[in-house]
Amino acid sequence: MKVLTISGYKPFEIGIFKKDHPSVLFIKAAIKKFLLPMIEDGLEWVLISGQLGVELWAAEVIFEIQKEFPNLKLAVITPFLEQEASWNETNREWYESVLAGADYIDSVSKMGYEKPWQFRLKNQFFIEKSDGLLLLYDHEKEGSPKYLYELAIQYQKNHAFSIDLITFYDLQMIVEEEQYKQADF
Repeated sequence: MKVLTISGYKPFEIGIFKKDHPSVLFIKAAIKKFLLPMIEDGLEWVLISGQLGVELWAAEVIFEIQKEFPNLKLAVITPFLEQEASWNETNREWYESVLAGADYIDSVSKMGYEKPWQFRLKNQFFIEKSDGLLLLYDHEKEGSPKYLYELAIQYQKNHAFSIDLITFYDLQMIVEEEQYKQADF
């Protein structure tokens, strides 16, 4: 696998309202745990659309990993121009910091937001341009990742395409691993 798409929930979909919420550490740890073996097997590019939540946390993980694996590249390919226009200042600054570290930036649609078809087009683009998908998504909790997941499942029927899910169970295992490490024996 040379190119991986990473996506998942927006923060509010999983009850996170600050980018430094304690749960974010476990989400980032889960992303890193999935990414490292892929990098060692030749992963070169990670694609995100720059949406708030899992995608920007994944970008921060990639920036950290790039210190050890400088050949890993990050592409931020937004669904449309100026997707951050309606975001608050804190979220815009977070997004801008990710763009500043990205190796490639572009937009699928070369116009501002018009209609939901731009998100469908973005999902199609990401599936077709990557070899696999790493998605923070749990069937128990529907949300925006559902659409990308369903499209990936359809695509996988006719193409060699890897789908890895980080579920809430996986996150719970990370929490327990971290608690075990912190335990004072």
